[in-house]
Amino acid sequence: MVQRIATRPARRARNVKPASRAGDAGAALRSPADVAAWLRERIRLGRFVPGQRLVEADLVEATGASRSKVREALRRLEAEGLVSIEEFRGASVKRLGPDEVRQIYRARMALEGLAAAECALRADDALRARLRETQAKLDEVEKAGDHDRFAQLNGAWHRMIIEGSGNPYIAQFLTHLTVPIYRLLFSTFYSTQRLAEANADHRLITAAIVEGRAADAEQAMRTHISNGLAALLELDTQLQA
Repeated sequence: MVQRIATRPARRARNVKPASRAGDAGAALRSPADVAAWLRERIRLGRFVPGQRLVEADLVEATGASRSKVREALRRLEAEGLVSIEEFRGASVKRLGPDEVRQIYRARMALEGLAAAECALRADDALRARLRETQAKLDEVEKAGDHDRFAQLNGAWHRMIIEGSGNPYIAQFLTHLTVPIYRLLFSTFYSTQRLAEANADHRLITAAIVEGRAADAEQAMRTHISNGLAALLELDTQLQA
């Protein structure tokens, strides 16, 4: 039975480029919110991996922020579920167990299903055209077997629908849900079979939204997210039996 996701030895956050040299900012990050955003993006992109230690001294050097601001940023990310803080061990990027991943995906089913339904009801001609265009690109990269490009377009497609719902709270909640699983989510697209299955779902959802069929769009999106969870839980490279 699956026990743990992305299990690897903890390591320090070493060799981190300072913010002023890494294209993040022209000067030291000035607030805990800035430091939290800097850390959040690196967790999202996999620069800091599950289980990796986040050493305060290294982060102070990397961001140019004070130790107190770094600590506050880490506490904020702990509240978001991205970081674990243990007495005597400090902070590390949180590892997700299979039950947590299931809970995240079930929440995504509800929220993205609602977003798809609302998008179907609200979409104007311009948004429908953008969805059709993005779907056509997805079809092209599926045929080409370009997994990296498919993952990028998939993210854009989902964001388009979420933004098209007109509900900023859906986007806000989903941002917190998807950051911890961002790289896991994309890893499912490195199977040609999964890529084809995911894009078949995309075509159904795109058609339902473009045609204004809200109930069909919601159900198709919920099924799509459920299928993604099943694919993720089968990944031997991410999950250990």
